Amino acid sequence: MISDPDRGTAESTIRILVADHNASLRAVVCDVLAAQPGMTVVASAGDVDDAVVAAADHRPDVAVIDARLRTGGGARAARGILRMSPATRIVAFSAQEDGPTVGEMIRAGATSYLVKGSPIEDLVQTVIRASRGVSTFSAGAARVIAGNVSAELTTSEMTDEHDRRLRAEVEAALRPGSIVPVFQPIMDLETLRLAGYEALARFEVGAQRRPDLWFETAEEVGLREELELAAIRAAAHRFDDLPPDVFLSLNASPETAISEGLGEALLGLPLDRVDLEITEHAPVPDYAALSLALAPLRAAGLRLAIDDAGAGFASLRHIIRLQPDVIKLDISLTRDIDTDRARRSLAIALVSFAREMGLSIVAEGIETAAELETLRALHVRFGQGYFLGKPGPLPARAGRARSRAVGTRQEPATR
Repeated sequence: MISDPDRGTAESTIRILVADHNASLRAVVCDVLAAQPGMTVVASAGDVDDAVVAAADHRPDVAVIDARLRTGGGARAARGILRMSPATRIVAFSAQEDGPTVGEMIRAGATSYLVKGSPIEDLVQTVIRASRGVSTFSAGAARVIAGNVSAELTTSEMTDEHDRRLRAEVEAALRPGSIVPVFQPIMDLETLRLAGYEALARFEVGAQRRPDLWFETAEEVGLREELELAAIRAAAHRFDDLPPDVFLSLNASPETAISEGLGEALLGLPLDRVDLEITEHAPVPDYAALSLALAPLRAAGLRLAIDDAGAGFASLRHIIRLQPDVIKLDISLTRDIDTDRARRSLAIALVSFAREMGLSIVAEGIETAAELETLRALHVRFGQGYFLGKPGPLPARAGRARSRAVGTRQEPATR
C-alpha cells in the first residue's frame, strides 16, 4: 500500500515526480514512466523551486531528479523535496558519474543513482526498487561509493548526520531570543481601524531559511511542537504592549493545539482577546480529542479560527467538526477576487455560511485597493495583507496608544 494524503490510499501505485531542466528529455521520461503498469507521474518540474513545490503538493513516492537541475542543482532539490516530503525516495538521474557529483547527491539524500543514457528498463526498475526502499547505483557511481573508504557516503550514516545537523539548528532556534515575533495588523474593513494583530515568527539564528521551512524542519526532526510553543510564548510575552482594545491571533498545528503545553504557553493572557489559528494545511488526526483539549480554553474566552480556508486539507470538514469562531480566507481566494468570478463566488458562499453560523470572516492577503473594495462589498468584516499593513514590530508605545484607523479615528469595533 502507498498512502497519498491528498487522494487517500491507492494499492500498488508508485507516484512519481520527474525534475529535469531538459524539457524534451523530461517529457520522454514522464511518458515512459506513466505508461508502466502501477506507475503514475503526479508532477514534473524544470527547476529546483518547482520541484520542491510539487513535492509539497503531491508527496510523491519517488522523485527522479537531474543532478544538474537549474536554480541550485539536484542536491538542493533533493534536500528541499525531503523537507517537504520526508518519505519520498530520491533517484538521481545524471549525465555525470564523477565523485563530487555522486557524493553531493548521496549526501543530499539520494538513495539511487542512474546515468542518463542507460536502458529505459533500468530506469523503470530503479524507480520500482526505490519505492520499496532498495538502492540502485550505476557501475560508475558504485565505484565512487566503493572507492570512498570514508563511511560518509553510506546512506544511513549520511541520513543520521543530516538529521543531527537539522536538529542542532532547530535546538538553536529554541534558545531564548532566537525567535523574534512580528505582528501583522488585522483591520476592521468597515471602519478601516485596527482590530487585532496576527503574530508571526522570525528566526535570528545561523541557518537561513524561510519561517515556514523552519517549522517543516522542526517537524522532520520531531521538534515542531516545541518550536511552535516557543513562537507562541515569544508572541505572548509582548501581549501587554498591544493596544487595550485589540486581539492577538496565534498559530498552532493540530498536534500543538492538543498538547498540554499550549495552556501553559497561554497562561496569564486574557483569553477573550486571543484567537488560535489552526492551519487548514495539516490534517486533524482526532477531531474529538482536539475539541476536548481546547474546550477549557474556549470556555475561558479563547476564539478558535480555521486558517487558510480553501487552500489545503478539507476546510469544510475542519469547520464542521471543530465549530470555530473565525474562518480565515486564504490568499488564494483573496488574490484577484475583484476580477475572478470563481474566487468571488466561493468567497460569497463562505461569507453566507459564516453569517448563517454566526462566525467571523477574516480575509488574508489583501494586496490591492480593488481587492479591499470587493471584500467590503461582499461584507467581509475583517482583513489583513500588505495593502493594509506588513508584518513588523509593534508600534512604539503601542500599549498606551489608541487604535488608529487608516486615515481616520473611530471607536473600537466588536469582533
